[in-house]
This record gives sequence, C-alpha cells and structure tokens, in this order.
Amino acid sequence: MSASLTARGLVKSFKSGKNRVEVLKGVDFSAQHGDVTMVMGPSGSGKSTLIATLSGLLRPDAGEVTALDTRLWTLSPGRIDRFRLDHCGFIFQGFNLFSALTALQQVSTVLKYKGLSPSAARERAALALHEVGLGHRLHQRPSELSGGEKQRVAIARALAKDPALLFADEPTSALDGENGQVVIRLLQRAAKAHGAAVVCVTHDPRLEAYADRVIHIEDGRILAEPPAPHAPAPAGPRPRRSRLFSRRLDVRCCRSCAVAGFRSRWCWSWPAWGSAG
Repeated sequence: MSASLTARGLVKSFKSGKNRVEVLKGVDFSAQHGDVTMVMGPSGSGKSTLIATLSGLLRPDAGEVTALDTRLWTLSPGRIDRFRLDHCGFIFQGFNLFSALTALQQVSTVLKYKGLSPSAARERAALALHEVGLGHRLHQRPSELSGGEKQRVAIARALAKDPALLFADEPTSALDGENGQVVIRLLQRAAKAHGAAVVCVTHDPRLEAYADRVIHIEDGRILAEPPAPHAPAPAGPRPRRSRLFSRRLDVRCCRSCAVAGFRSRWCWSWPAWGSAG
C-alpha cells in the first residue's frame, strides 16, 4: 500500500543570534493510513519541527512533502490553509483550547468552517465528544476541565473533522500515566476505526508499545528503524470530501487557530508557530 504521507530530504534551520542552527538534516519520512507512527527522540532532537513541516505549519528550507498525493509545499499559502482544514487534525500538549468556549463549542466551531450547518455541527461535535468519553461534559469550559479532559476535547475536535492525517505533538507529556494511556488508545482508535494516518512525536518511552511503527530521531537525523511488527491492514477508501472555503490564516495567528485550521474571531495574536523542539 502506498504511503499517505512522505517526505524527502527535509532541511530546516533557525537563526540563533548571528548563527543558524540546523534542526532537520535531510530527513526522509513516511506514514500510512491505519497506522500509528511514533517519532521518538530527546528534547531538542527536531521532533516538533518535523511534525510542523509535515503538516504544512512550517515551511522547510529544502526537501519536499507529499501528502495524499499532493506536493504540499508547492501550494500557495491559502491552499495550504485549505488543505489543513480539509484533511488534517492536530493534537498538542498545550491543548490549544479557546478559554471562552465550552467543549461542544470548541468542536462545533471547526465543523462550521467545514460547511456544516449549526445544528449538524453541534450533532457531530456531540458524537465526537461522546466517543472520547466526554458526553457528560459538553457544556464545561477549559477552566472547569481536568488536564486529561482538555486533551480529550482536543482529540474530539480533531476526530470530528474525519481527518485523513492526524498529527500529535507530545500529547501525553502534561498528563499522568492513566490519562496518558487513555489518550494513546484514542489515537490508536483514530487509526484503526477511522483509517487515519496518525503521526505522534514524543519522548515518552511508555508510548512505544502502542505504536505500529517507531522512528527514532536524534540531532535532526532519523536513526535506523527496527522492522515493522506486522504488515498494515488496508484502511479502505476514505469518504469523499466537499470543496470547502477556509479563511486565510494571519501570520501572527495564535496556535489555537493553527490547530483548528482557520482564523477565529476569538483569536489573540501570537508569533508564527514554530519550534526547534
């Protein structure tokens, strides 16, 4: 089965004073539908930078990314924004929830930008929250939720879009062991039940046992990877998605907008998303 997501020769550096620090050094990568691909490495190894370049959040200095047969970095910024809205889900350790919105609103707002009516968006958002075990917390705001519940809201927001590609950056680092296991099992479900290609970066060794494939990165380079434990099962054809209109993201947009895939009226201005971590 052909890979859902591939990258060849990714290079990315950041300016540090008068010097440039090379964070990705010619990285090759691939991931398939129905698999949880774990990218593991120490802090500062380039994991977060890799996931940002793979998902269209951060342009590499060199190399190419092909996602769902689309050469991502040949697209205009507006079409990259649309691609993320249509096909990508994001989960980060900071949750990236809007403080003024309830759990139901966090999820339904994204769906409205995908063209669903308000009633259909609320119905699908409620189903997604029930799926992650938060059917009884629909109307709570982030300040009323535990850390594990906040992360499950973020997962529901990602899954409600039915993404072909799901990116998780350190999704368990702010959680205790029990909540961390809940999160990684939900990521497995996204791959196995929803057919998504799940890419999760972490330095938590407890998560390795839950992955279909483990890739180790160190000092901006992919290390030799062990043989895959089994051949991936076909995930079946993905449902056809309608053409959608998405707002252009401002370069100063906050992380919550970048995660959701649109510029929200609840946005506050942050610097452009990017990290060497």
